[in-house]
Amino acid sequence: MINRVVLVGRLTRDPELRTTGSGISVATFTLAVDRQFTNSQGERGADFISCVIWRKSAENFCNFTSKGSLVGVDGRIQTRSYDNKDGQRVYVTEVVVDNFALLESRKDREARGQNGGYTPNNGNNSTPSTNNFQNNGGSQNNNAQDPFAGSGDTIDISDDDLPF
Repeated sequence: MINRVVLVGRLTRDPELRTTGSGISVATFTLAVDRQFTNSQGERGADFISCVIWRKSAENFCNFTSKGSLVGVDGRIQTRSYDNKDGQRVYVTEVVVDNFALLESRKDREARGQNGGYTPNNGNNSTPSTNNFQNNGGSQNNNAQDPFAGSGDTIDISDDDLPF
């Protein structure tokens, strides 16, 4: 059986770091993950996923992230239950994080911290985006990334040189 989860999203609040009775660090946080589609009003919904991370990774996660941080997590889904103060059974489903990645630069993280949280770039900001991912939708002009653009030289490749 396979139980693997990979998520990319933003923290909805600062992670909460606690220590168990045996001295093991554990942090909990909620990750807001955008949905792939928009609704009839053109708005994009989000799912809010509960996550837990353990030991030294929990300490590192809390030291380097805060509300609004863009992170990637890799882990597994776990379900558990417990009885609350009223004696009712409570069921919990969460992602147990094995690995995480910080997906924004320190500059972006510090700028977000000064603004009090996540501020989406709507094109009104004169600061260039530091997003390293490329849009391969076909409508974008990729001449800046083409090393042969504007050279004026033709490239002569015979069919015998192609690997396919």
